[in-house]
Amino acid sequence: MSRKLLFGLRTVPMIMVMGIIFIFSAQPGDSLHLPPLPGIDKVAHTAVYGALAASTIFAFNARYKEEKSRVVMVATGLLCFCYALSDEFHQSFVPGRSPSGLDVLADVCGALLICLLWARTWKNRQKPVLSL
Repeated sequence: MSRKLLFGLRTVPMIMVMGIIFIFSAQPGDSLHLPPLPGIDKVAHTAVYGALAASTIFAFNARYKEEKSRVVMVATGLLCFCYALSDEFHQSFVPGRSPSGLDVLADVCGALLICLLWARTWKNRQKPVLSL
């Protein structure tokens, strides 16, 4: 299989998560029914953008992640941040919804959390488990 085709296939999960975010973002404010828990919307933002970050990291091939792990983290963080901004802009046109800087902050926190967890896991993965 060619590298370009493989990259295209590896981006499918990321595009699907973006689509899910877009669909939920397009729902009018009165049609979203979240449990009546304080801060549940921010938890949802953090979780969904964590999923976006994980699927973005997945899109990079293993060799690139090995050679340029910091680039992968920065690119993932920037993509999630830009998508969060565009999501809030999109919401400004949806009835009953409005843009929120706190939502963007929750989105970025979810993405950064996954990036940091991935970096730690990836770093530990590169070390030999047993050296004799």
